[in-house]
Amino acid sequence: MTIVIISTRPAGSRHPMPMIDIYAVAGTFADVHGLARQAASVVKQVEQVPDIPMFRSNTAAFVHDLAAGALSDVDGADDHVRVQVLTNADALDRDKQIEVVRRLTDLVVEASGGSIAADRVWVLLTEATPGGWGLWGHAHTNDEIVQAARAEIGRLQGGA
Repeated sequence: MTIVIISTRPAGSRHPMPMIDIYAVAGTFADVHGLARQAASVVKQVEQVPDIPMFRSNTAAFVHDLAAGALSDVDGADDHVRVQVLTNADALDRDKQIEVVRRLTDLVVEASGGSIAADRVWVLLTEATPGGWGLWGHAHTNDEIVQAARAEIGRLQGGA
């Protein structure tokens, strides 16, 4: 089975949004919606993006069931999980890389009811190119996402 997690940048001057795709052999997870919600929450927490509607509504997980036989290692086993975290460039510093890998691995093992062992979870961390975040019908650069987040924070603070 495969899990793909897509994410964003570290706390600091940039505030991108994690996006998560989870691929697993159908039936691996009893609570698919719960897994999706928890995976989104884990990545958002590790990245430490502001807790604003812009990030809550754009930090999402998609769970995709794979048909039996759609995954195999050389020995024929299908009890693997792949987690792919896609972030904006430099989104996760080394400490955050380690933390997100550990927490997502633990989450997958728990959500599988122990049918997936931690050593069968593969996590790949990749980065989107500038302009590679398409939101609201526009291919945003990192700076444009930061500007949008700052504008929303300003609106929220002005309304408080």
